[in-house]
Amino acid sequence: MRLRVAVAVAATTVVGAGAAALVAGRYVSGLALKPSVAGPPPESLIAVREADGDRVVLTRTTAAARHGVYGLTGVGVHATVGPVLEQDPYSVTRALRRVQQGALRKGDFVRMTPQAYCGDPGSAFGLDYSDVEVPGELGPLPAWYLPGDRSTWVITVHGLGATREHALNAVPVLHRFRFQQLVLGYRNDPGAPASPDGLDHLGDTEWQDLDAAMRFAADHGARRIVLYGWSTGATMALWALARSAVRDRVGGLVLDSPVLDWRSLVQAAVTTRGLPAALRPLAVRAAEGRAGLAAARHPEAATAAVPPDPTVPTLVVHGPDDAFADWQDSRALADRHPELIAFHPVPDAPHAAMWNADPKGYEEALRRFLTPLM
Repeated sequence: MRLRVAVAVAATTVVGAGAAALVAGRYVSGLALKPSVAGPPPESLIAVREADGDRVVLTRTTAAARHGVYGLTGVGVHATVGPVLEQDPYSVTRALRRVQQGALRKGDFVRMTPQAYCGDPGSAFGLDYSDVEVPGELGPLPAWYLPGDRSTWVITVHGLGATREHALNAVPVLHRFRFQQLVLGYRNDPGAPASPDGLDHLGDTEWQDLDAAMRFAADHGARRIVLYGWSTGATMALWALARSAVRDRVGGLVLDSPVLDWRSLVQAAVTTRGLPAALRPLAVRAAEGRAGLAAARHPEAATAAVPPDPTVPTLVVHGPDDAFADWQDSRALADRHPELIAFHPVPDAPHAAMWNADPKGYEEALRRFLTPLM
């Protein structure tokens, strides 16, 4: 509601319709470009009714009743919850797998999040890892390096509105496959340098940080690289494959909930927050100007907002319930390259929560895809 009021105030207090449109467009474009607010809107708050041992009882909401493995996050607390055990019209009882931070107490308010774990690979899973710095264009980039027996490295990169802790969902299965892993933090992340304008460019410049990670891996013995990205991290992977000087090392891509057209993401940032659809073109134009993105208004640049198709074996994981990145774009991409792209659909999963909705099915799809690349 505060967002709607802010936009209305901006549009009615500035003299002139043109100036009002400029202010409104700039404001709503920030929902996609400002790292502090970008990404899907947070889930609604959920009250904790009981938390005892291996069970937690939550007030029933759509999110609370969602099947799968998710994080519960609140002030000073982060927990991992598993399947729904019981439910009635007023409450949902879920398996409580662990509390990594703080304590869950009756009366607490929490949110569901695709980030099922917090901390680092050591505190989350007891895995051996090292903090490393990747030399980036803007300065050192923080990353976790996990050793493995294979000469193939998997570089994971999170998406809009998340941090590298989101990639912890995939760390254990990649460790079981004995890959070397580099979990990258990039510009505007905690501990990483800020972009010059303080904005996210939806992969258009961030890919250079992934390129730096690819060169780091190549310099440290990676004979083959798999790029694994969520959301705009998947966009970064596609741009890096097309532009990196070490792209010949890339043997495969994993694209989870990929953003394949930044314009649709900017529009979704408006509509998923309940703002008027009339603001969507304003947001796209403002984002184009503020972040120097492709000239979406000009017909000759109609495809410039779309990253190039992959040229290596690719696994795309996406689902029809993603309200933030258009899954039809993913289906169309897979249909264009059936010989190159494996498409794994996941129903009943919000944006970047494909693993959460079905961990076993997701990890089996990963296993089948990654086995030839080991």
